[in-house]
Amino acid sequence: MNAEKTVLVLGASGGIGGEVARQMRDAGWTVKALKRGMAQASEQRDGMLWLRGDALDAADVAQAAQGCSVLVHAVNPPGYRNWSTQVLPMLDNTIAAARRSGALVVLPGTVYNYGPDAFPLVTEASPQHPVTRKGAIRVEMEQRLRAYAQQGGRVLVLRAGDFFGPQAGNSWFSQGLVKPGQAVTRISNPADRGVGHQWAYLPDVARTMLALIGQRDRLEPFATFHLGGHWDADGTAMARAIARVVLRHGGKAPVIGAMPWWLLTLASPFVATLRELLEMRYLWRQPVRMENAKLVAALGAEPLTALDDAVEATLLGLGCLPRAPAALPAS
Repeated sequence: MNAEKTVLVLGASGGIGGEVARQMRDAGWTVKALKRGMAQASEQRDGMLWLRGDALDAADVAQAAQGCSVLVHAVNPPGYRNWSTQVLPMLDNTIAAARRSGALVVLPGTVYNYGPDAFPLVTEASPQHPVTRKGAIRVEMEQRLRAYAQQGGRVLVLRAGDFFGPQAGNSWFSQGLVKPGQAVTRISNPADRGVGHQWAYLPDVARTMLALIGQRDRLEPFATFHLGGHWDADGTAMARAIARVVLRHGGKAPVIGAMPWWLLTLASPFVATLRELLEMRYLWRQPVRMENAKLVAALGAEPLTALDDAVEATLLGLGCLPRAPAALPAS
């Protein structure tokens, strides 16, 4: 096993973790993945080595990380639950494992770190004054990673807008705009009228991450980058793209309406996910865009899939479309 090209992905069963794991495998990396509840201690599957273990167990993480030069920390509690009690302990276990081998720790970051004082255009140097509990935890995560870097470690953080993609389960796209497993007849748009929003297609995020990992020896010890992704200038581009793709697949034009925030408010005391969504509503009430100049300077260009292609792959992955688009009429 070549340690220089061996990676442990924590969260490989999830959206971003799974995408990173597959792309690194395809790029010739030996990929280890930690997964809870496996019947066997290890299993070779999908070109990756799956290991039974829990990101909350320091010994499991340390053992799985042996011989790895890169640790991708893409694990999150499911369904937005238990953030306050699980997120930081899981990260501490990853940092402890990385410290033993000097591995690079890679974190998919978010815009949650930032508050309104950093808006509308956010750079890597913008102040981090979050206004939500999840944002405060995100800031603490990066502070712990920065401390690791100051002690001789190496860290790469790639912050991006709202994720969407074929396997992005916990996302605004799949939990707000459409309903997984159902034909798209209505699109609920969370954005206030005319408010821009930033989206990040998971395969593009992973491709960018892999390119930055390839330059890890040239990066600063605590390297942070912002992904530009897809900028929805007036808050309607994503909904209109979904409607175009549905029509291409022979469906009827979906009704595009505002998200019923009042209904979410009524139901939120009983559903933890809705409470978390409501907490992030501030990101839909004002334009927030992350500047990607530093990323472009490092890579020359940012990987970016055409919006309609990305939306089509996402809807197919969510089971919202038939497998093939309708045939075009003969000319």
